[in-house]
Amino acid sequence: MSAVATPAKPAASEPRGALEIYRDDGRLARLLGQFGRSVPLSPIALIAAGGLPLCILLLLRREMVTEEVMGLLIGWAVLAGGVSSGRPHTDRLRWAVPPALRLLEYATIVWIGMLAGAESRPAAFALLCALAFRHYDLVYRLRHQGTTPPDWIGNLALGWEGRLIGAYILWIEDLLPQGFYVAAIAFGVVFVADSVMSWRRWGRAQQPVLYDDEEDAAE
Repeated sequence: MSAVATPAKPAASEPRGALEIYRDDGRLARLLGQFGRSVPLSPIALIAAGGLPLCILLLLRREMVTEEVMGLLIGWAVLAGGVSSGRPHTDRLRWAVPPALRLLEYATIVWIGMLAGAESRPAAFALLCALAFRHYDLVYRLRHQGTTPPDWIGNLALGWEGRLIGAYILWIEDLLPQGFYVAAIAFGVVFVADSVMSWRRWGRAQQPVLYDDEEDAAE
């Protein structure tokens, strides 16, 4: 009597490693990462190829930077960096991927703040403070709690690529410095509140449960 074949269950998606979590990719970067499987380059090579033209532009005088060129290079950096999310993070320089993305994001936001005028510079640094808190929380929550912020927090944060595109749109639409301040306040409130609640829950879970007789003995 032949056995009845049962349909195979779809394979579960592989969990992300620490480096993939530290990247802080948004939906667009993860979508672009699907095309990275056929690109024979390491993640850091792709990020360098995407970010180097933009970094060179940041060294030029403000008068030489146009909105069109800035938008083109940000788009290229997002494309190359997003594709890199689909590559395996197994090469010797895999540790450099999160710092490279942070350098690309932070430097571009500060430069956009400078291009928008003196009043936008403090706003750019306020936004960086909120983002730095998120990236600090990503690392230490995973390291000590073994967990990450919920998905809705990541979607709200937009990912590094979404924030770069958003910063560029705010600049060309003349919405700075107000746009940076609003983003900094919104991100800061959400990131800090979620982190505080997470650490409080984790702290309570680490405390041993005392029963009545144990409480009497402790007194």
